[in-house]
Amino acid sequence: MLTDAKVRKIKPLEKKTKYSDEKGMYLEVTPSGGMHWRMKFRFNGKENIFSIGTYPETSLAQTTCFV
Repeated sequence: MLTDAKVRKIKPLEKKTKYSDEKGMYLEVTPSGGMHWRMKFRFNGKENIFSIGTYPETSLAQTTCFV
C-alpha cells in the first residue's frame, strides 16, 4: 500500500513503471518524471483504465474517494 512518504521518494526509471496501491489503483511513473494516478477496472467483462489525475496536483488522499 502506498503512503504519501513513499510516493514522494519515487524516482523515475528508464521505462514506465506502475506502483500499486489498492483495489486497482496505481501510480504510473514515466521516464521523464510524470506521475499519473490511474485505476484499472472491469466493465461488461472488458478491462478499462480511468485516469484520476497527476501527482502532486492530485494527492494520494484525494484519490481515495475513487477506491
